Amino acid sequence: MRHHLVPMAKRVATHFLWQVSDDGRVATITLNRPERKNPLTFDSYAELRDLFRDLVHAPDVKCVVLRGAGDDFCSGGDVHEIIGPLTAMTMPELLAFTRMTGDLVLAMRRCPQPVVAAIDGICAGAGAILALAADFRFGTPRARVAYLFTRVGLAGCDMGACTLLPRLIGQGRAAELLYTGRAMTADEGAGWGFFNRVVEPTALHDEALAFARLLVAGPTFAHGITKTMLHQEWNMSIDQAIEAEAQAQALCMQTDDFRRAYEAFAAKRKPVFEGD
Repeated sequence: MRHHLVPMAKRVATHFLWQVSDDGRVATITLNRPERKNPLTFDSYAELRDLFRDLVHAPDVKCVVLRGAGDDFCSGGDVHEIIGPLTAMTMPELLAFTRMTGDLVLAMRRCPQPVVAAIDGICAGAGAILALAADFRFGTPRARVAYLFTRVGLAGCDMGACTLLPRLIGQGRAAELLYTGRAMTADEGAGWGFFNRVVEPTALHDEALAFARLLVAGPTFAHGITKTMLHQEWNMSIDQAIEAEAQAQALCMQTDDFRRAYEAFAAKRKPVFEGD
């Protein structure tokens, strides 16, 4: 059965900006409340979750750029629209909320498109988790990434932080950030492997888009397999991982892009991938 969705190029977002390039291949999500440093609300969480879930069924979109409007990425959950109401909720309501926010991270990890986060200024709380859930992170010298959960009396284990962050920057560094809530500087983020690169603020969006275009020019079906294996192999033994990669690679060897790459190599020209 075919999954029926509104074409992603025609999709209209309500709680953030959604733009698709003219060729339909690169999509940009812009958190668009710059006067508040782009905080998240109950509605924006849910809409982001649904959008990333739908990207599984959107082969036209090859890569996603996630950014914030103005000089900041995202300040996390809105204090007045989320934090305040949470203090009055029942346990079932709280669990429904925390599961929903976790589902957003799962949707980002499960969609086949690489996600490039362009991070400037404040990147805090749930915003720092969105950056963490992306596949690539571009930052600026003024970027400050902070997992602030303990600052509001919560545990550092929010939305997968205790599994994602140690794998990216190491257990000890992650523990320091998650216990203290202090901000990781851009220099630390670059040195620890959190940022793929750090660029000047005026170049951030263009650099992220250029990198997205680089990915789009590659074998996008194979990129999706790479993302899937990077996600799934966390829970595999080495024996399971070797077998899973054997099966995944054999699948990629049946694609037309694999044949195109061979033919281009034989003809001493650059391959042109089409994603099939």
